[in-house]
Amino acid sequence: MRALLLVFTLAVLQNLPAQEAVGLAYYLPDNTTYDPRTPTPGQVIGHEIGEWHITHDKLVFYMRSLAKASNRIHLANRGETAEGRPLLLLTITSEKNHQNIDQIRSDHLALSEGDGTSKNVANMPIVVYQGFSIHGNEPSGSNAALAYAYYLAAAQGPEIEKLLDEVVILLDPSLNPDGLQRFAHWANTHKGILRNPDSNDREYHEVWPGGRTNHYWFDMNRDWLPAQLPESRARIETFHSWMPNILTDHHEMGTNSTFFFQPGIPSRVHPLTPKANQVLTAEIGSYHAEAFDKIGSLYFSEEQYDDYYYGKGSTFPDINGGIGILFEQASSRGHAQESENGLLTFPFTIKNQMVAALSTLKAAEGMRVKILKYQQRFFEEVGLESAIGRTKAIVFGDPKDAARTWHLAEILYRHKIKLYEPKADFKYNGKDYKKGYSYIVPLGQKNHRLIKAMFEKRTSFTDSIFYDISAWTFPLAFNMDYSELRSLHYLGNELAELDPPQGSIDNPSTYAYLFEWNGYYAPKALNMILERNLRVKVAKDRFTVEGHSYGYGTLMIPVQNQVHPPEEIHRLLKTVARECKIHIKAVETGLAKGIDLGSSDFDPVKRQKTALLVGKGTRPYDAGEIWHLFDTRYHMKLTKLDLAYLESVDLGKYTDIIVPSINPRALTKAGINKLKNWVKAGGTLIGYRSATEVFTRNGLIDLKLRKDSLVAKNVSFGEKNDFKGAQQTGGAIFEAKIDLSHPINFGYSHELLPLFRNTNIYIEPHANSYNNPIQYTSNALLSGYISEENLKMLNNSVPFQVQGLGKGRVMVFTDNTNFRAFWYGTNKLLMNAIFFGEMM
Repeated sequence: MRALLLVFTLAVLQNLPAQEAVGLAYYLPDNTTYDPRTPTPGQVIGHEIGEWHITHDKLVFYMRSLAKASNRIHLANRGETAEGRPLLLLTITSEKNHQNIDQIRSDHLALSEGDGTSKNVANMPIVVYQGFSIHGNEPSGSNAALAYAYYLAAAQGPEIEKLLDEVVILLDPSLNPDGLQRFAHWANTHKGILRNPDSNDREYHEVWPGGRTNHYWFDMNRDWLPAQLPESRARIETFHSWMPNILTDHHEMGTNSTFFFQPGIPSRVHPLTPKANQVLTAEIGSYHAEAFDKIGSLYFSEEQYDDYYYGKGSTFPDINGGIGILFEQASSRGHAQESENGLLTFPFTIKNQMVAALSTLKAAEGMRVKILKYQQRFFEEVGLESAIGRTKAIVFGDPKDAARTWHLAEILYRHKIKLYEPKADFKYNGKDYKKGYSYIVPLGQKNHRLIKAMFEKRTSFTDSIFYDISAWTFPLAFNMDYSELRSLHYLGNELAELDPPQGSIDNPSTYAYLFEWNGYYAPKALNMILERNLRVKVAKDRFTVEGHSYGYGTLMIPVQNQVHPPEEIHRLLKTVARECKIHIKAVETGLAKGIDLGSSDFDPVKRQKTALLVGKGTRPYDAGEIWHLFDTRYHMKLTKLDLAYLESVDLGKYTDIIVPSINPRALTKAGINKLKNWVKAGGTLIGYRSATEVFTRNGLIDLKLRKDSLVAKNVSFGEKNDFKGAQQTGGAIFEAKIDLSHPINFGYSHELLPLFRNTNIYIEPHANSYNNPIQYTSNALLSGYISEENLKMLNNSVPFQVQGLGKGRVMVFTDNTNFRAFWYGTNKLLMNAIFFGEMM
């Protein structure tokens, strides 16, 4: 009885019936009139906000209906998700501003240019980008966007008219359409007539992989800087075309929390973010506090969250002259759920997001001139920094891989960073930079700080705990040569367009074709060739033929004794060269310096059929990155095997099985035995991260793991979490020495390789050095944070091992070679494991 009374009382306090749908008025500000000609959400979507979870199709339908009815709204579709859903943007401002919107945008962009620092901003609108629910199962944001867009379109009176005259709002109602749709389906499917707030109900426990991620199971709130996904690329284009002053990112957190708004923890702000940014963030926060005080909602600030990694929506603006704001609302994860703070209903979470969106506008209006002047000062300081700095430009490239180099340039280009080609080939600091295989980035441009953030290596920090990764140095992620130039002597023409590299093939051969394995898309090329049933061999040694030198892993396609005639082989390889951006050489002799083309040191390469274990207990991010790599980069078929039915699958049809990071209890004893028998029959089992420990514990591989023996001394109970947090390696970059002759390293040119790591798994080296083809150096840290204790265990350890088991083999990587789709530099390690596994 007491519990029922508490539920009833909380519902009344929140003005929110626990069982019945609430009306639109619940979300809207008091004492406001609305244009009756503007359709309400309920009139269009067929239910009240919060009664059901909004599906993306209905959200789109309402936004289009609203845009048709309102002169305050211009709606644009900026592209599509992987599942074909539109990426909408609503530009909302006064009708007068819309009539002059191109000039307003041009004047605003000028604030970030050299001649904009003297502009008078007194009468200039401020630009606010508001994005909702980048995590699809954090849906209160996108549901709030319904009420928010209605308010901006329909509200009447001098207050709203003044606001819309002074603010241009870029409304992104769903940052993750595919994830939102997935979660809405789950929550709506499990909704009963009576709302059941019992947290044990299936409604609050969505199945793997959940709605948080996009189609390929990526956390898109980590992709603002790498911009590898279509959703990210659309919003990055919008950001740079407007350079908004404030960007808000509406999220959800645990059910037992309240509401968070920035600033975050003061000691965890990236050093490149100006202190003035945090001062303004705190002042904006006072508007949020005032708004939440009025409705009695609990909140907190300057805790838990940080402002460090620039790849998140709440921090990306900070390095671009804007102010990023993170909102985190306690999540009902369904329609109503019990919590430590009483009954948490879905409509209440929506209302809080609505309040935060409105308080943002109030802050933008009240601080308009101050924030616009901050933007001016930011870029004025950038100009001074770039003028006095000793480094004038950065050059990067790889003389053997134009495609990988181009993809790094592509990221910079998307961020409106100016790129130049070298005027000629040149050598600098012992590194070769070829025209067509390298790019030069002058630092004297408005994105000076962004360039620094993308290229810097940082190993000293004021704090030892990070909400996300502590390093993301892009040339290291791409395994790219790069140098800081003290002059612009090597600068050629600016690249107005960034044309992708072209592949080529020599005239037809009657003997053989060769192509090196260095090219990023060489695995795609090999797969295309094998799918056409052509015989291919791989070189296990270096050689020179017809005056050209070839490295380990070079592929040879003999012309004779193939299923296709010579002229058809040439036509096929011409297509392969074009699509895979590689150069294929025709040779007319097998006589070489080093191994001849008929040598037994050329091994046949077989067509591979690969499966990936997925499902409950595997890490969706890691699995998704592998799926994305196969599907979008290399166009290779990948069978996703769910753990739920693994034991009933005939594994004999697969040559390789990949196990992403996995919960130790996810694989049953029967599943382990099935995999073990499959390996003994000749399969290649490839495990990532925690799979290393799972394989070791279950006798699939025999490894000695280095274990942490750190004991907390002089650490109080209140300091316990910080002590433990400091031992987490959240994401840093380390240097490894590699054996170029080992098949796992085919296609690499340098003996040093940067690796990304976010685990504390350390493998002791094998007694035989040739069984340690990848080994961390004795001073391995390149960029990012790792505790002194963990660095000692990491130095000289090995992140990769392969061992035979019966007729097959088991391989493990302690590190993620495919991290967030932008770690191009180590993608080939997985491809080598698949195509050349039998040689190891």
